[in-house]
Amino acid sequence: MSPEDSRIPPGRPRIAALDVVRGFALCGILLVNVQPIANVGGVVVSGGPADLTDGHTWLGLLAEQRFFPIFSLLFGIGFSLLLTSAAGRTARPRALLARRLAVLLGIGLVHLLGLWLGDILSSYAVIGLVVLLPSSWLPRWAVAGLAAVFLATSLVTGESRFTVVAGLFLLGSALVRYGVVDRMERSTRGPALLALLFAVAAVPVLAWQVSTQADGPSWSGRFAMALGGLLVAGLYVCGLLALLRTRLRPVLLAVFAPLGRMALTNYLTATVLVLVVAGVLGGPAHTWSMTRVVAIAGSILAVQWLWSALWLRHHRYGPLEWLWRWATWLRRPPLRVGAGR
Repeated sequence: MSPEDSRIPPGRPRIAALDVVRGFALCGILLVNVQPIANVGGVVVSGGPADLTDGHTWLGLLAEQRFFPIFSLLFGIGFSLLLTSAAGRTARPRALLARRLAVLLGIGLVHLLGLWLGDILSSYAVIGLVVLLPSSWLPRWAVAGLAAVFLATSLVTGESRFTVVAGLFLLGSALVRYGVVDRMERSTRGPALLALLFAVAAVPVLAWQVSTQADGPSWSGRFAMALGGLLVAGLYVCGLLALLRTRLRPVLLAVFAPLGRMALTNYLTATVLVLVVAGVLGGPAHTWSMTRVVAIAGSILAVQWLWSALWLRHHRYGPLEWLWRWATWLRRPPLRVGAGR
């Protein structure tokens, strides 16, 4: 009997909307990360009064700290979905999730130490082990309450990665446990209304962020940035969910789902591709124009979309997703479409 004959028990089907949102977030994360990655761990610092004719100002308003909250929310959702699914497929589902997080920590450390100091995977793994996994023993109301506490703390501090990621992890978990995720593709009015509310709330906060930028680092500026990030992220997520209930659904699925299904592979290979491009172009990355940044991100995403779409025609998972799944279950899952049936 081959290793693939001893198959992992089938879980729940994929939720297409989550793949779309994940792929969309991946695009935004790459756009924000192009210059920091090219600086090989350096931080691109912008200061002085906000210039609304400068593309970097709009990057700060619409992209910076707007997409990693989406990724964090999705991570919490994915964790709880897998825990629920694994509970019916293994006697020790939490041990399986702990192993999955430990493997992610290893991947993240390789990325962090070998390629880019801005890696987020290692942080996700640690916070998952410290916060998300223990929370699985708590009732759902306690998880939701802790999410609110962590998110409120992140707003007060204005710049704590741990608290905002922990809060969004727990929020994602609570959304699963309250059944919101299972119902999210059945409603058009709910996501559309929430998107409108997020947009209305975000406008004055973004204006506040612009007004505080000239003052340099300050608590009010950090608060506006953090709050604006959560509001715009909420707008993006709810807006996408609403659009998925329209005639644009096939387009959104075609454009973003392949990227989202191979998010781990694409996140890591993007770092390599940015470093290669930076080596070819030369010069300090912090001097790059917004046009160049968008062109680099767009070119890499186009390559990744083509690669992902072609790969997924014949394979169930991306390469790194498959290896991660293998390490999680300690059994080799079928890779090719139609294999192991």
